Amino acid sequence: MLKQLTDWYQYRFKDPNLSVLFLLLIIAFFTIYFFGNILAPLFVALVLAYLLDWPVHYLTRFKINRSIATFIVMTLFISVAIFAFLGVLPTVFKQGTGLIRDLPAMFNQVQDYVLRLPSLYPDAIDPVTITHIVENLRTYLLDSGGFLLSRSFASLLNIAALIVYAILVPLMMTFMLKDKTVLMNSVVKFLPENRKLANQVWIEMNGQIMNYIRGKVVEILIVGVMTYFTFFFMDLRYSALLAMLVGLSVLIPYIGAAAVTVPVAIVAFFQWGPSIDFVYLMVAYFIVQAIDGNLIVPILFSEAVNLHPVLIIISVLIFGGLWGFWGVFFAIPLATLVKAVINAWPSREQLANFGKDQEEA
Repeated sequence: MLKQLTDWYQYRFKDPNLSVLFLLLIIAFFTIYFFGNILAPLFVALVLAYLLDWPVHYLTRFKINRSIATFIVMTLFISVAIFAFLGVLPTVFKQGTGLIRDLPAMFNQVQDYVLRLPSLYPDAIDPVTITHIVENLRTYLLDSGGFLLSRSFASLLNIAALIVYAILVPLMMTFMLKDKTVLMNSVVKFLPENRKLANQVWIEMNGQIMNYIRGKVVEILIVGVMTYFTFFFMDLRYSALLAMLVGLSVLIPYIGAAAVTVPVAIVAFFQWGPSIDFVYLMVAYFIVQAIDGNLIVPILFSEAVNLHPVLIIISVLIFGGLWGFWGVFFAIPLATLVKAVINAWPSREQLANFGKDQEEA
């Protein structure tokens, strides 16, 4: 068995470029897997630096020094972040508190309706079973409420960590944008010489990641704003909170849209019941989802590598299970990375030709 593995390795990794690519992938995987929590501020800064690199590069076309361009872009970014923090988040938190406060009333409505089902359909529904379901649901909601309350207190204890992030992340972003070339050259110095395949994969992935991050942020903003105005004009309760959830749901392809439909439908149903207003709201919501899937996504991600929906869902499950939020966020780029590595990996004929060239040399 060991000899077979050794022979396979020697055959597959004849080309030193393959060994370097494989080694770099292994190092990157274990670094993120074991030190992901420690390096979280770095990842946040990298994502935001990718997002803001395009406007910085655009300003440099007008003969503006990169340091000055970085200062302009970072000033605008911090201003928008402060506006969002002070203007949008308080409304979202207020509506979230109101929703949690109204949950018992919603549950009582569901309970009254469910307990009436045995009298409406005595031959089809068992009263004992219905009572058992209601009790289990009440216990689940109580446990979930306690969990949410404990998480809220835990988040209050992490305010100091958030303050540190608020200082570290913009600082790292500024240096990444201003000294981009210097930092990349410093990293290249530590890489092995035989990195032809690694460079090939990096060139393909660098453009993919940049386009993906920029497109995904724009998609979140567009979908969130469209949903908010739809909910606001139809006078749906918790419109800002639900619109934020719908906007963030685009981070998880297919699964996110299906999951966020549930709270939207529940809130609309408890506000209007089985009425025409409920139907209008759900139709408008599905129109927004259709615009996102059939217009916004094709325009923003026209340069993305075509991946089958099943592969995308599998990527979300695998990378989300490994790295949580960041695994979900980068599920498509990571799947594209796997595809790029497979495409760059030499075929049997190429390996055979490389072995012949080595023997002749």
